[in-house]
Amino acid sequence: QLQLVESGGGLVQPGESLRLSCVGSGFSLDYYAIGWFRQAPGKEREQIGCISDSGRKVNYEDFVKGRFTISRDNAKDTAYLQIDNLKPEDTAVYYCAAHGRCTIMKEYSFWGQGTQVTVSS
Repeated sequence: QLQLVESGGGLVQPGESLRLSCVGSGFSLDYYAIGWFRQAPGKEREQIGCISDSGRKVNYEDFVKGRFTISRDNAKDTAYLQIDNLKPEDTAVYYCAAHGRCTIMKEYSFWGQGTQVTVSS
């Protein structure tokens, strides 16, 4: 079973930044678009955005408002989600997922287990 592994979450204070990483377990991410998602306590999972396999195209959901940056380094076979100026409402489990192209959430083929981000003073 192909799987992704997220890392980089933790407990941070409001206003701080985090960079989450996503790597493939047993496979290369090179030919996959990578989507980032989050699920806050008591809420449905939502998509943050997606980066194409080449990294040349990045899409964000409307709520992102410039605080989230998706990138990838194919030489390191890693995708990233940078979150700046973290707010308590960003507290959630963050997931990455892979598919042949950027698409809607339910179509993503492979998922990670998620990494917890908690924003609290």
